Order: sequence, then C-alpha cells, then structure tokens
Amino acid sequence: MGTAVFRRQSPMPTTPQRLFQWHERPGAFVRLAPPWQQVRLIQAPSSLGGGALAELAVKIGPIWKRWTARHENYVPGVEFTDVQIRGPFATWSHRHLVGPAEGDTATLTDEVTYAPPLGPIGRLLMGRQLRKDLAQVFTYRHETTRQDLTRHAATEGSSPMKILVTGATGMVGSQLTAFLQGGGHTVYRLTRSEPAADTDIQWDPQNGTLDAAKLEGFDAVVHLAGENVGEGRWTEAKKARIRDSRIDGTSLLVRTLARLERKPKVLVAASAIGFYGDRGDEPLTEESAPGEGFLSEVCVAWERATRDAATAGIRVVNLRFGVILSGSGGALKKMLLPFKMGMGGKLGSGEQMMSWIGLDDAVGVIHHALLAEDLAGPVNAVAPEPVTNKTFTKTLGRVLWRPTIVPMPGFMARAAFGEMADALLLASARVLPKRLQETGYVFATPSLEDCLRRQLGKVEVQAAEVAA
Repeated sequence: MGTAVFRRQSPMPTTPQRLFQWHERPGAFVRLAPPWQQVRLIQAPSSLGGGALAELAVKIGPIWKRWTARHENYVPGVEFTDVQIRGPFATWSHRHLVGPAEGDTATLTDEVTYAPPLGPIGRLLMGRQLRKDLAQVFTYRHETTRQDLTRHAATEGSSPMKILVTGATGMVGSQLTAFLQGGGHTVYRLTRSEPAADTDIQWDPQNGTLDAAKLEGFDAVVHLAGENVGEGRWTEAKKARIRDSRIDGTSLLVRTLARLERKPKVLVAASAIGFYGDRGDEPLTEESAPGEGFLSEVCVAWERATRDAATAGIRVVNLRFGVILSGSGGALKKMLLPFKMGMGGKLGSGEQMMSWIGLDDAVGVIHHALLAEDLAGPVNAVAPEPVTNKTFTKTLGRVLWRPTIVPMPGFMARAAFGEMADALLLASARVLPKRLQETGYVFATPSLEDCLRRQLGKVEVQAAEVAA
C-alpha cells in the first residue's frame, strides 16, 4: 500500500495514569499544536474513543484544508487512535500509547502510519520531507508534554483552582488557558463578546460594566487584556486605545474584585518592560526607576491601577513582559517572511538591547506567579539572556539558514512605523529577571537560539528519524 511508519517514544516524569489523564483533558490539542504550523480546531472530540470526531483546518501553502479524524481503539489509561477520514494524507492513523517505566514514571509512544497523497509520485517528492516534519512535530509535542507535566507536578495533591482569565483568546491567553486546563483547573474567560460557553463572563470595559456577582469565588485572576501595541501606526486614536484598554479595563476589574465578599487570593496582571523606557546598556531590575515616554507612562499608570486590589488583601503580581517570541504570532511571526526571503537585517545600529521571553516561559511565569506566595509587586518576565538586536538578527538568520545582510536604518524604521519605531524597535532595555530567579523559577528556554528553534520547528533531531 506504500505506507510508512513513524514512531517516537519518550520517558515522562509522571505516572501512566496522570499522563493519560492529561491527554483527556480540555486544552491538550492546543498545547500539542506546533506554533509554526497553522492549524485551527473547528470541533473538539467529545472523547478519545467511541468514534468521536475531531474537525481541524490545516493551512497547506495558501490553502486551508479540512481534516476530519475519528477517535477509536480507546483503552482507558493505555491507548487511543485517531484515524483520518478526510484530510491532506492518502492515509493517516495515529496511535497514542501510554505505558509504565522505571519507578513512578511513564513512557509515551506516538506511532503514525501514513501515506502521502499522489501515490508513488507523492512518496518520491514528499516522503523525506514528511518524515522530517513528523520528527519536528513529535519532538515539540513530547517536550511540551514533559514541560507541562513537570510544572503541574507542583500542585499534585492540592485542590484544582477556579481561575478567571482576561485576554484568553490572545496568543498568550489561549496557551495559558489550555495549559491550566491540562492541570485540572477550571478556567473562565472574561470576554467582551457574547458568551459562547458556560465558562464565559461578559464585560464591557469601555462602558464600565461588569457583573460583580459573577466574579465571586474565584481562586485567582489573570489579567492579560489590552490593545495590541505593535499593530498599526501610533496615531493619537491608537495611543488612546492602548492607554484606555489597559488603565480603564484594569481599574474596572480591580474595583470589582476589591469589593467582593469572596475575593481571589491572587491577581496576576500583565505589564511590560516599556516601563523602563530607553536605557541603553544599564542593567534593569524590578527596583529600577521608570523611564520616559509614552509606553513608560502607560505602564506606570497600568500598574498603579492594580493598587486597590493589593489594599483589599489580594496578592498582586505585575508581570513586566519582554518581547514574547512565538512562531504562531506576535513580533517573531511578523519577522519571518522577510528573513525567510533573505531580506532580514539589523534595525538601526543593532546595538540596542532586546529583552525577550519565549511563549513557553510566558505561560510558565504566569503559572509560577499564581503559585509562588512570596511573589508580589513588579516582576520582570524576561529570559535571563538579553541580547543586542544585532545578535538576535544573526541568531534568527542562523536558525532559518538565511543571510541577514539587509539592514533597516533608523530613519527608515521611523518613516515606516512612526513613533512606534523609537519606542519598540530602536529603544534599548537590558532587563533582568531578578525576582523570578530569587523565587526559583526554572526557564524552559533560557537560550535565544534554543527558543527560536523550538518555536520555529528547527530543533536538531536524530538522523534516523528523518531517514527516507
């Protein structure tokens, strides 16, 4: 029949029961979808067996392809299989196996039997590349599973939390929601849209409306909502939306939480390293003073808006995020096309410091802030190795195997992006994660190159896995 078999097996730091349970919980699909692939979940399966259907949309080149899979061969705690009914492959059967390993640990095995489209021609043209792609996908999936189970081990034996998240559909919020669900927590979304599920709560920050009764009894709140600062030129109207979406929304949420009878124990609120302004090569910790400029002013007011929650006895953590790197969106996704075309290069002098954090660690830091009871106030959510823009450029080029010889001078950046260029692209901030390291946070990808390889599907894999 011309089918091929790909198999990947890895040890996992948990029991077989917990490993299988993690796969059964909501959020597993989102966590396991590689960020460099464009995949949309249209309909989640009702279970991992019994013929339940999963509906996906997968982007192949410029075309979105529908993929329907049926779940079968379900043995609780042991295995399940998803079989393609309709999709991009001629045949596809993916068997998931969970087994015991040494001590109180488990083994995860993924076995895929597949055939590319177009018969012998497809095997000739696509066979090696498909195997290489599968090696990258399952390297990512197994590492994500291991990371998530390791982080969730910190709360094993304790009661699951009821957590409210704003900005839950964004790049960070969607991954955070899926991650928390994988740990057995119940996640509610605070949304401006009409509620689409029982776990949706509607609010209207612009008009100051939020039903306080619906916020009673949450264990924790994570506040991520805010206008995208990197989208579009900074007109006066855009700057007003940036400022108002953060300050007005935060003020409404905090006022509501502060007067509840059953208040949450912790509020984790997003902020940004824009707090520090343009500071050259100066090492910046949480004790450093704010800088100057629009973003600094917004961040100062943004954090000040959370004070009433702290006064009401809620532990408040203000996470000052650096540039969040993800293959699925944000700044990195915008850079990919010119870099892949060999048109990437340094911005301005290239000497400006860039403080960054991988998406894995952005989610991990929020989880850490929820659990670490000795953590409060401002916390720099950045990796421990800030780099210059020149170093970032060369590293991204090396990961993509592309030259980086087309610089963008500062005047061109200002002409293209206006005020945003000086605040986001040319400003320098060497921010250090002092409080995270003091409270024992362990970074998943402290190295820039490791982070980029993981987010872009460029991790080195064993030669045997990509053999034809």
